[in-house]
Amino acid sequence: MELQIKEKNGFQYVDEGTGEVLLLLHGLFGALSNWQQVVAEFETRYRVVIPLLPIYDMPLTKAGVPGLVNFVEDFLAEVGLAEPCTVLGNSLGGHIALVYTLRNAPRVSRLVLTGSSGLFEDSMGGSFPKRGNYAYVQERVAYTFYDPAVATPELVDEVFSVTNSNAKCLRIISIARSAQRHNLAKELQRIQVPTLLVWGLNDTITPPVVAHEFNRLIRNSELRFLDHCGHAPMMERPHEFNQLLQQFLSRTTAAVAD
Repeated sequence: MELQIKEKNGFQYVDEGTGEVLLLLHGLFGALSNWQQVVAEFETRYRVVIPLLPIYDMPLTKAGVPGLVNFVEDFLAEVGLAEPCTVLGNSLGGHIALVYTLRNAPRVSRLVLTGSSGLFEDSMGGSFPKRGNYAYVQERVAYTFYDPAVATPELVDEVFSVTNSNAKCLRIISIARSAQRHNLAKELQRIQVPTLLVWGLNDTITPPVVAHEFNRLIRNSELRFLDHCGHAPMMERPHEFNQLLQQFLSRTTAAVAD
């Protein structure tokens, strides 16, 4: 399936299905398409909403985790989403989801994190830019996944194009540094909603020890690992990821309703 992009007052986003809202947040080098298999699986039972985060073109003075959380809050206000929703985030998107939850607890019914930053990450952003070095970019994109074949030429070309723009690189570096500075260890105990942690057992960017630490610090959390899987389980192991997500949503329905 090809995702249909909607636009409203400068916001670009996916909005498919009806029912309880699943709000999906992509990572630093991510895109709406990262969640394609989640949309395909859940749009018949849920309203799946994915804002395109302005990582590459937001004002440089706002290029950081707090600025992206502000963007998500503004987006939800613009499209009229005020009811509590399930928030899912991958990598940087998980970090944004965490801060959004801390700032807007009544508006979050559940939280799902996969390869989230917020405690520790070995970020590609810290080593940029290496302009014009396609082999280096190819290697780093492949590093995201357990199976390097998931790093398709199209995906590598997209990241390579980004890294050849000075303006985009400056924003990537600013956001990556903001994420590394913005450690949430002392705040995570405030999160009370049911939380699912889905982690690649072979994640080299936010390794399994990070997942265990999130599980320890978030009181109402459960941790599931996927073997032969790296930093983006919803892309690399979509069937298994969707199964875990559906089980979690079904299992916590009564708790959320209360």
